[in-house]
Amino acid sequence: MQFVLLIYQGTTPLPTDPDAWARLSEDEQKAIYRDYGAVNTTPGVSPGLSLGLPQDATTVQVQDGKTVTRKGPYLNETAGGYVVFEADDLDAAIELASRIPAARHGGAIEVRPVATYW
Repeated sequence: MQFVLLIYQGTTPLPTDPDAWARLSEDEQKAIYRDYGAVNTTPGVSPGLSLGLPQDATTVQVQDGKTVTRKGPYLNETAGGYVVFEADDLDAAIELASRIPAARHGGAIEVRPVATYW
């Protein structure tokens, strides 16, 4: 079974925010890099691309046949990245999700099974 693990950063300190990142100890910073590296090299994981910041997003909708764009994300809580995981079951995907640093630093991981609709 395939699962997509959507990584929501929430209040997770990120290297792109030097003030927030500096609030973590050097050991915590190294652990975050190490843990993401371990997740990305887990058998069955296909790392996704890091997504840009939500404020750099453009939301596109079609209303009355016309394309309408809006600056910013569609939802308030936006994904910062993702991985695709080939796993035996949901429990294995949940275990992997629990190892993603954002899950313990103020964010959340959404686990969704891959589905085919057409």
